[in-house]
Amino acid sequence: MTAQQQHTASRGGRDEAVHGRLLADDTRHVLHPWADLSTLGKQDPLVITGAEGVEVADSRGRRYLDAIGGMWCVTVGYGREEIVEAIAAQARAMPYFTPFGDVANQPAIELAAQLAALAPGDLNRVHFTTGGSTAVESAVRVAHLYHAALGRPGRRHVLSRTDAYHGSTYLAASLSGKQADRVRFQYEDTWVHHLESPGHDPDDTSVSAAERLAGLMAGMEAAIDRIGPDNIACFVAEPVLASGGVLVPPPGYHRATRELCSRHDILYISDEVVTGFGRLGHFFASQDRFGIVPDMITTAKGLTSGYQPLGAVLISDRIAGTLAETADPDKPVFSNGFTYSGHPVACAAALANIELMRREDICGHVRDVGPYFMQRLRELRSSPIVAAVRGDHLMACVECRVPGESGPTPRNMALAHRVDTYCEAGGLLVRPYENLCIMSPPLVVGRAEIDRIAAVMADALARAEADLRSGTADAG
Repeated sequence: MTAQQQHTASRGGRDEAVHGRLLADDTRHVLHPWADLSTLGKQDPLVITGAEGVEVADSRGRRYLDAIGGMWCVTVGYGREEIVEAIAAQARAMPYFTPFGDVANQPAIELAAQLAALAPGDLNRVHFTTGGSTAVESAVRVAHLYHAALGRPGRRHVLSRTDAYHGSTYLAASLSGKQADRVRFQYEDTWVHHLESPGHDPDDTSVSAAERLAGLMAGMEAAIDRIGPDNIACFVAEPVLASGGVLVPPPGYHRATRELCSRHDILYISDEVVTGFGRLGHFFASQDRFGIVPDMITTAKGLTSGYQPLGAVLISDRIAGTLAETADPDKPVFSNGFTYSGHPVACAAALANIELMRREDICGHVRDVGPYFMQRLRELRSSPIVAAVRGDHLMACVECRVPGESGPTPRNMALAHRVDTYCEAGGLLVRPYENLCIMSPPLVVGRAEIDRIAAVMADALARAEADLRSGTADAG
């Protein structure tokens, strides 16, 4: 055996030993988010130990193209030294101080000013949170406080939508409308209402976009009439429903819902935790992509490109001014916040991320390669086990099906899981959910890497279909 072969064998042995130790400790001690509880103590996780650019590596040294972008959030890619250095420098200067009351830190102040400059309309007030869930929860609390300040505390009901995902804190989870996530937890069901899922498939010739929009708006108006407009505080909406299956509403939906909410003085909260910071080619999609100025915007994920946990609520001057002008003289405190609100290290990461995105014109790059990404994925519709391909720029979904079945049936979900397994074997990570393969690659992905995503996905689909046809592996 040569010296190089001995080194390779030794490295392989070390990798296997490390992998075995990590696997044993994970199996014994970790409860993963959205884990299958029936496999607790028996899980076989993919242990990621390194990352660079658009790729990650596991504990055995295998490399994968990360078509998930971490979790919709690693927008500028892994290993960006500008962000790493900003984090380190701020941690050395001041790692933390309380954010409560009239206490501030420089990175949070500078970030708030930049977010106000990037946001549409008069959304100039920023409330920092710890992530997307706490941002959504805080936005709804602001809506309740706003209406109470105007002498109408009865406006507490909140409109959301089926298939929406807004987080996993109590209220955010109650707002979420993904039925697969509704388990044995408790949820608020007295004043949270879910409208019809707004997705529209332009390839569905049975209903036009105009007909779909008319039906959605009729349903929303009926819900408002049933609840009573004077009882509704706000409407919370993702511009594109992300985790629920990358569901894109028909053209005109956002303007129509915004106008209806304004007519009834229902606050409009745009949940841009996923669609913000470049995913659709703009820092915020609400106005630049869909033509609306909401009353509030929530953001997280791409705000720091996933390098640090941070969320924010962007609030209009109208709302903030009303809260200030009508503050209760006996209890004027805004009693919402978190120990790590506006964390200086996280805000430093966000500032470096925004600077990098501007310098490299990341949003322009997404507008350039996003249509190509969707074009290559739509070629997969020729597969008989693909029910639909949908998305917008760098967020997409391939829906799998056993011929003759539709929706998240057990056989369809098993088939999608098989496709996901073949993708992983081919060095590609996608996100399996029900019978869907969801993708949100880092925004720095290039055309060659998009071609690789499409090729591996096409091969995975072909292998899964061959298994199904031959009967060598039952999809059910």
